[in-house]
Amino acid sequence: MNDNFKLQLQNLGLNPGDVILMHSSMKALGTKKTPEDFIKDILSVIGPDGTLLLPALTYRDVTEECPHFKAGETEPCIGLLPRTFFRMPGVVRSLHPTHSVCAFGKLALELTREHILDETPVGPHSPFMKILDYDGKLLFIGDVLKSCTFMHGIEEAAGAPYTLKKERTHYIIEDTNGNISEKDMFAHDFRGMKQEYQRIRDILDYPDLRTGKVGHADCFLINASALFEKAKEKFRENLYYFVTIVLPEDALPEDI
Repeated sequence: MNDNFKLQLQNLGLNPGDVILMHSSMKALGTKKTPEDFIKDILSVIGPDGTLLLPALTYRDVTEECPHFKAGETEPCIGLLPRTFFRMPGVVRSLHPTHSVCAFGKLALELTREHILDETPVGPHSPFMKILDYDGKLLFIGDVLKSCTFMHGIEEAAGAPYTLKKERTHYIIEDTNGNISEKDMFAHDFRGMKQEYQRIRDILDYPDLRTGKVGHADCFLINASALFEKAKEKFRENLYYFVTIVLPEDALPEDI
């Protein structure tokens, strides 16, 4: 196996100065490299003017019953690479109880500092949406398009009726310095829905969607702005394009 990950990432379309939001499966790479070394490969490719972001989601552990989020302690619940990145020196984390993002690089602070202003998980101040202002790209290591958290921001903006709980949840939010704030926010609620974000492949073409291999992993690199515009078009046609309803046929959208 060719273990020159940096060359493969460049061939996929990563460039110096890129803003990259990554979803990843370390297992899919099929390598003995450590997670730290693979993250350093990506940082080497995008260079000192680039910025790497990883979702640091905590929705399984920060709940209505356990509402206290600690930015310096609450571990991401979505995989080895996010848990590793969260602990690496120089990485900063946005303040959101369930959908925080960790970032390293030139724009790390700029992209993360306003997330606390949102009342939803993936609102306009979130790093997920702010990458649109910087020609951001979405990198998927492994066939993990179904985990595209960026899509939640488009769903929220489009007013998809299945996305948010009807009532706010009261959260306690603690930053890395121990400062505590409390905020009532809308949480996601996808009960009765199966997310179908792999359909992204049906609405984008090259060069907005690039495919390739990194290690053993099938990978995707997506222009975030192109996905935002194409997905909005699909939502205007059908608010349920990116989900499958799994409740009985007589369930109404307002019941979901």
